[in-house]
Amino acid sequence: MFSFRNSSKLPSEPRRLFLDLGDLGDLVHPDGPHEQWQDHGLGLLRTILHQNDVMTEMFSTRQYTHWNQIKRQLKGYDLMIMNVRSYTYPIAYKAAQLFKEVNPEGVVLAGGMHATVALDEMEAVEAFDHIIQGPGEEIVVELVKDPSQFPRVVLGQGSRSMADWPMIDRELWPKPASRKLEKNFNWPLEPECGWGPPPVATIITSRVCPWQCVFCNESSYIPNMGRRPVEMVIEELNMLDDKYGVGSVVIHDSMFFQNPRWLEEWIEKYPRMANQVWPYWAAGRADTVRQWPDLFEALVKETNWNTISIGLESGSDRVLQILNKECTEDDNYFAIDLIHRIGDEMEAAGKEPPKIWSNLMLGIPGETPEDAFKTMRMMKYIRRGFPSISFYAPYPGSALGNQLIAEGKSLMSKDNYHRYPDDEKVVGIDYQFYREMLAGKYDDEINRGLDEISRQRSGDFSEALIKA
Repeated sequence: MFSFRNSSKLPSEPRRLFLDLGDLGDLVHPDGPHEQWQDHGLGLLRTILHQNDVMTEMFSTRQYTHWNQIKRQLKGYDLMIMNVRSYTYPIAYKAAQLFKEVNPEGVVLAGGMHATVALDEMEAVEAFDHIIQGPGEEIVVELVKDPSQFPRVVLGQGSRSMADWPMIDRELWPKPASRKLEKNFNWPLEPECGWGPPPVATIITSRVCPWQCVFCNESSYIPNMGRRPVEMVIEELNMLDDKYGVGSVVIHDSMFFQNPRWLEEWIEKYPRMANQVWPYWAAGRADTVRQWPDLFEALVKETNWNTISIGLESGSDRVLQILNKECTEDDNYFAIDLIHRIGDEMEAAGKEPPKIWSNLMLGIPGETPEDAFKTMRMMKYIRRGFPSISFYAPYPGSALGNQLIAEGKSLMSKDNYHRYPDDEKVVGIDYQFYREMLAGKYDDEINRGLDEISRQRSGDFSEALIKA
């Protein structure tokens, strides 16, 4: 049941702030390129608002290095809007409290994934005047115009199809906040991160992965919606290229390699209609690669899918079952071998071979040392790869995350919902073992059974540990 909250009607010309969230300093002196990527949710909603003459100002917590700087910037606004993910929740929580300190009559609207998957946490924070669950593109205009007409907890409404979305006005995104960073950022496009030449255009062609892996909370946030038509995607890329110049593309879909009919149309139209066949990063699953190998090969060879993100997660069937991944060890190795074979053929023809961005997970409840060794063996087996390793994180809204939270085994909370690579996230996990394994302590055991070339990929993989 909705609970209503007193929030006086805003003046006719209020000052509205859309606050971009992220770790302090990430647009000043970031640890890496991924911390500089932009929030498509913020971009979409600000574009919709401005197209309907509901104007907002914007700055980012990533543009400052101290909270006292942010506090000064917050002063004088009547309304603040935030798109809150679980890993930005501590930032949103702190920002809302500071906003209320300097604007006691101000109103805070907090939406995003965390509002859906952890409503109880959001409701407990008095500074969140209105909490919006689910997508908001169909209600954001009326909500921001006059939040007093809405209950405290608002059920959002999204578009039926991404075809209904406008092109994001990327100049509504935050700018880099240092001269050094600005030189390489290519704003309003995004910086190079090792996957393709700059400037990088990040896009979304589909929303929500239909699979039900127990570590993921995405399907609990947004219902499935129609995929953005192929021609609209190409039109947007061409527009960005004409206006800013595109060097490569990152397709931020949780699962790009789905819906064969859409992919077949992409193969037919992207090389023919795009200003150029830009190299791109996109995600797939090992089981669908195995299901549609010819389609996969055509995509790689004909559309320049040169960095292939595969959610391998584990080299152990037992752990893959724990995760409800619906993939097997054999599926994973099939996908790896197919990409190896395609890469060898392209290299022999004088073309750049595709690389694998291999997503791997360690520290999963129930994982044994031998399971972890099998994952490391699989990682070392990959040629032309980027290992991307994370410690499992029990986020609310995911089946396994909810279970561990209920059992009191999660070490994550509103004060530390972050994704620092080396964090200990679950009670009872021997993180020292994993740190030692990544540093090479167990290489003799891991290398057993690997060929000579794979064994040579030994060493310290601690640097491959990324945010979960």
